[in-house]
Amino acid sequence: MGLVTDAPYHKLCYDIIGAAMFVHNKQGPGHREKLYQRSLTAKLRNIGLKVEEEVRVEIDFESRPVGLLYFDHLVQDAIIVEDKAFSHMLTNEDVAQVITYLAATGLPVGLLFNFGRRRLEYKRIFPPKKLEGWRDRIERYVWRPK
Repeated sequence: MGLVTDAPYHKLCYDIIGAAMFVHNKQGPGHREKLYQRSLTAKLRNIGLKVEEEVRVEIDFESRPVGLLYFDHLVQDAIIVEDKAFSHMLTNEDVAQVITYLAATGLPVGLLFNFGRRRLEYKRIFPPKKLEGWRDRIERYVWRPK
């Protein structure tokens, strides 16, 4: 199966994945997620990309704020990047988290990285074709002040 070269932001995704591979090769597995997050932010900035860390997205319901989502990086105002540091493989739940972020923001693509394994694991994720019902599944990802 060949690379999909006409997918949204293909070159930018390629550059981000390359930066994540560099970080993983330098840091190795076994650290906390925050170390990889900060390292990836630094590397992405070093290669000239605009990066925001811990991006906050407010979720509204009937024109009232009901909670917040936080994702690890927003690159070039277009690509959501979520970092993990699991010793196990990424799960469907991890993918669902990124899909939720895409649905909430309307952004075209997300990247999910797992730095916690011997080899960097990554997935490129696109928003679902049908978005209805995404709010019903968002509960586990929303942060609410107590």
